[in-house]
Amino acid sequence: MSQSQPVIGFIGVGVMGEPICRHIATKSGAQVLASDLNAEPLARLAAHGVQTVGMDELVSRADIVFLSLPSGEVMQQVVAGKGGLLERLAAGKLIVDLSTSSVDVTLAVARQLADKGIRFADAPVMRTRAAAEAGTLAVPVGASDEVFALIEPFIRTFASDVTHAGKVSAGQVVKILNNMVLYETVLALSEAAAIGRRAGVQPDVLFSAFSTGSADSFALRNHGMKAIAPQSFPEKAFPVTYAKKDISYAVALGEQVGVDPTGARNLVATLQKAIELGHGEKYAPALSLVFEEGAKSGI
Repeated sequence: MSQSQPVIGFIGVGVMGEPICRHIATKSGAQVLASDLNAEPLARLAAHGVQTVGMDELVSRADIVFLSLPSGEVMQQVVAGKGGLLERLAAGKLIVDLSTSSVDVTLAVARQLADKGIRFADAPVMRTRAAAEAGTLAVPVGASDEVFALIEPFIRTFASDVTHAGKVSAGQVVKILNNMVLYETVLALSEAAAIGRRAGVQPDVLFSAFSTGSADSFALRNHGMKAIAPQSFPEKAFPVTYAKKDISYAVALGEQVGVDPTGARNLVATLQKAIELGHGEKYAPALSLVFEEGAKSGI
């Protein structure tokens, strides 16, 4: 790795990756190279000094490579698949995974990279697309002390809260369980909205009352008041399919450590019902439509 400011590579400039990449480029002082299959965000990033390059150039020039990808499976393919980063990066380089991946996949990839002398950190991002745009994400990091010290300044360009959660995979543990707790709360709000409506209290009134009592929460004020009550579930936000993926990771982790995650299992089943009803690409609080459509059909 170079003695001066490291060169940053960035793979995956989608909904979250684009603003993250932009913050690194405009705030860190480092040269940033980016690669993605979609040319539009790359063109926007070029105005902020990000250089669009092919993968060959990115892997040869970048000292630290950030990944912002849809799932652990995609991350594993990009890193360890045929022609992936594992084959192409030289020893001494560093990969930082901003994606949400299972603990098993994270540890397996980290071991493969370590065998080749490539360091790895998991730094999955928490909070919303708006937080990514504002540079106020929360990021739990799984990494050695040395690696955390190296990457923390770059992460702080797009995150207002950074936690060194422990060794590799600890970041994923925090992120997966954060989403489990969040969406189990969203499920409870969805049930409450449906019950309240049938009992004669509209969700906006119900949730406003909740906000003054012990049921107040981030999920209530954001997912409940802004999505479930007005029944507003845009696409190109964190979708039902992604929520199911993350909660499935939580179920698997619970099983691995000997805990039966009954609430998370029920949540996965409800998310699957929402997908079967055609709501998979809608914003994840659309899981509430399982109850609303059940009410309309008399279920």
